[in-house]
Amino acid sequence: MNHPLLPTLIVVVILASQAVASAPAPAAPATVETPAKTPAMYFGDATRSGRPFAKDPCVIKLGGRYLMYYSMAPLADNRPPPGWAVGIAESKDLIRWNKVGEILPEQPCEKNGLVNGKAIVLDGKVHLFYNTYGNGKDDALCHAVSDDGLRFTRDPSNPILRASGAWNSGRAIDCDAFEFQGKLFLIYATRDPSMKTQMLAAATADRKSDFGRDAWKPLGDAPILRPELPWETRCIEAPSVVRRGDTLYLFYGGGYNNDPQQIGVATSKDGATWTRLFQEPLLANGKPGTWNASESGHPGIFVDDDGQTYMFYQGNNDRGKTWFLSVVKIGWKDGKPYIME
Repeated sequence: MNHPLLPTLIVVVILASQAVASAPAPAAPATVETPAKTPAMYFGDATRSGRPFAKDPCVIKLGGRYLMYYSMAPLADNRPPPGWAVGIAESKDLIRWNKVGEILPEQPCEKNGLVNGKAIVLDGKVHLFYNTYGNGKDDALCHAVSDDGLRFTRDPSNPILRASGAWNSGRAIDCDAFEFQGKLFLIYATRDPSMKTQMLAAATADRKSDFGRDAWKPLGDAPILRPELPWETRCIEAPSVVRRGDTLYLFYGGGYNNDPQQIGVATSKDGATWTRLFQEPLLANGKPGTWNASESGHPGIFVDDDGQTYMFYQGNNDRGKTWFLSVVKIGWKDGKPYIME
């Protein structure tokens, strides 16, 4: 997730997104120009900035309902807390979403903001891995735990993980967490020392650990995936992993925001060595005039109880003045994912 704060856009339609009663009063609503054709799921949160703005989706199922965690823009009028934060929405059908909560900065390391909430249910509890934001090279990964998916207790050792080694800048953002071979894996984005090229790194912790700062060990001393294809430009980020049989599938965002960012896939048998499955994006940005003409990015993979795979993602058509979340179904054929119509 790499996006500067952009000026408010004057638009013509406000997206309906129900805010929690405790949320700050929104800025005066902007109006947003809705494309002629939008997907069935078209979610944006205007409660903080006055314009629809939701990024970096992650969906889980808990207690018979779906919960989606997403990044929210800073408050438009600089009221505290001024930085980025994480929103929570709920749904019964994966299409219609209502906002039910917010995760706001709380610890000193989060004072400039937090984003990219990746939730995973382990032993009946929701573990949220996220990163601080607004600190450049010093942004790092954090951890919190919840019984209900709405109220979280921070790990006192936060931040729990930064990148290590001379090959990177130390930054750690955009993580995904998944279980594999008795360990919990964190795959996350970092940058080279010059802060120009974004790539993926990995760390592991014992599944029985507390996932605090002392639990994590780097997986190797090099990136596990870095931009190589033309459409990936200088950025690979937003990892989201699903396991099928003995194979791990890594969905990722290639290209910085609005390069355009598009979505690719790589596979692995061990979580450390990854091979691209396609030379072209699995999901590209839309054509001019469509809702996602500026990008289709930051995938969030979710597998429902019936085995159906869904890919949530972000998009916009105004180079980031607004951001919306949507979803596509993923089918599988011959060991490869495809977008279902």
